[in-house]
Amino acid sequence: AGPGPRPGPPRRIEAAGIRRPGLARLWAAAGALALIAAFYDTHFALLMICTVLLYTTACLGLTLQFGFSGVANFAGAAFFGIGSYATAVLATHSGLPHLLIIVISGVIAALVGSLLIAPVLRTRGHYAALVTIAFGILFKTFIEVNDVLGGPQGLQVPGMRLFGYALNDGFTLFGADVSFYLSYALLSLGICGGVFVVVKALERSWVGLAMDVVRTDETAAATFGLHIARWKVVAFMLGNFFAGIAGSVYGMVTGFVAPN
Repeated sequence: AGPGPRPGPPRRIEAAGIRRPGLARLWAAAGALALIAAFYDTHFALLMICTVLLYTTACLGLTLQFGFSGVANFAGAAFFGIGSYATAVLATHSGLPHLLIIVISGVIAALVGSLLIAPVLRTRGHYAALVTIAFGILFKTFIEVNDVLGGPQGLQVPGMRLFGYALNDGFTLFGADVSFYLSYALLSLGICGGVFVVVKALERSWVGLAMDVVRTDETAAATFGLHIARWKVVAFMLGNFFAGIAGSVYGMVTGFVAPN
């Protein structure tokens, strides 16, 4: 039989990325920077780029939870929202640096997640997933009836200030007007890239190996002395921390957060 049809460009790019993963990541980052540069003055396009990068950051947290340790979490949007609401309150009523507020918002999301992990650990399979679904519905209902958090109208989120520079202020570069979303796009890319590096480092470490064993076979993991609950708690809280960080920045990007 003769040789089969040659693979198309997407297949060849995929194969090249598998052969050289480090180089593929550099090309991905360069491609994102080129895309940001290409739409430097287009508000909507840059807003969509920010949204994709921040959703990717939140999904990396879900990957750590379900992909690494097998903990189902269908309340990812709730922890994303917790980060946004925490940022709205802290940025409005405190004088903390906004970078610190982003980290604190992630910690708050992780701490709230620690309250949910107890019933999740006591259930298995579909029942554990139902617990997280119920939490997402309850969280949305809670903020809808809570006037302190704006109720159904939501809250305004102040724009980010970074080292004295307000990211909501537009600027000119070489005489051309640049969208203020460009600064947020670069920040979102940096956060997404940093979280990706952390997740990949965890995957290659003994931490990732332990989580993988817990996900694959809990009985075998317990036989070899791994603490099942401990690794699930670590994965769940760390994943929610990443989702909270993404929600925090997203709230500043959009300038508004509401229950929906």
